[in-house]
Amino acid sequence: MPNPLPPGSMIGILGGGQLGRMLALAAARLGIKTHIYTDEPNAPASAVAAASTTGSFEDESTLAAFAGTVDVVTCEFENVPARALEIAGRMAPVHPPANAFATAQDRLTEKDFLRGLGIAVAEYAAVDDAKSLRDALVRVKLPAILKTRRFGYDGKGQALIRNEAEAAAALKELRGQPAVLEALVAFEREVSVIVVRGQDGELGFYDPVENVHQNGILAISRVPANIHAKCAFEARRIAGKVADALSHVGVLCVEMFQREGEAPRGEARRLIVNEIAPRVHNSGHWTIDACLVSQFENHIRAIAGWPLGDTARHSDAVMTNLIGAGVEHWRALAGEENVALHLYGKAEARPGRKMGHTTRLLPKR
Repeated sequence: MPNPLPPGSMIGILGGGQLGRMLALAAARLGIKTHIYTDEPNAPASAVAAASTTGSFEDESTLAAFAGTVDVVTCEFENVPARALEIAGRMAPVHPPANAFATAQDRLTEKDFLRGLGIAVAEYAAVDDAKSLRDALVRVKLPAILKTRRFGYDGKGQALIRNEAEAAAALKELRGQPAVLEALVAFEREVSVIVVRGQDGELGFYDPVENVHQNGILAISRVPANIHAKCAFEARRIAGKVADALSHVGVLCVEMFQREGEAPRGEARRLIVNEIAPRVHNSGHWTIDACLVSQFENHIRAIAGWPLGDTARHSDAVMTNLIGAGVEHWRALAGEENVALHLYGKAEARPGRKMGHTTRLLPKR
């Protein structure tokens, strides 16, 4: 075990959104301070951190000055520019490592990485122009979805292709950005696993979660997921394999589909990985209220070199995102029994914007 950072140390967080906010709150519980670096004035995380710097992620001098004030640097979103991580890494250790972000930032790199580990993924092909799209359509069975290789999230940067006649319009919609064509997967449910890996390689797993999306945005996460024990075991095994292969430090989320139909040799063979996120994740918010140690605290523990905390849940849980105007029901939600309300301190409720979440606790089955 590495020498742990003592209480009173300073952790730098690149990004000032709600994930950074919840990381800062978890660090404070351990007596550890946080310094937020954000390109957004009045960012949610800045309101609860010991220090905050506002600057561009291309501003190398400001980034270096920020990193010089902290003992370790981490990220609350995966699309941090590689150069920013390099600059920060000259001044302080960066966890998770830069290669974890480089892998997750590019969908083609991510798919190649997973396939190289022998992990099942949807059929896919790279698309750079009209010719490569035609070639991809030969390899990938329709219907399929054309996705930008970088920067797409919450349903953005994607175009559905149901037949070859829709291909040209889909390519135009992505405005020439490098893309990947992925076959649509017929699935019964989407599940995700939150895994945490310490600096010494120790792994901890939270129970698999069942997720429901609306308009490409995560709406509800339920735990435990309605899956067979063999499937749950395999989901954890896959997540651990990814974390080890990346030499990851901190929390990582692996999102998977449970395919439709009978598997010839048990439930475990029905899982196919959709994507990975090398950070704390929306589908792990329930851990704040249903576990002794949340994903956020375990991320802080891992990057600070502390022992990992208990990942067992003491309750079943249903996490519901408050999206856009949904946050206006905060008063009624605050009065409900067995419901924990989390608001992110964002000033403006816009359509599709995550403003907070609730976690409803239920007796553990």
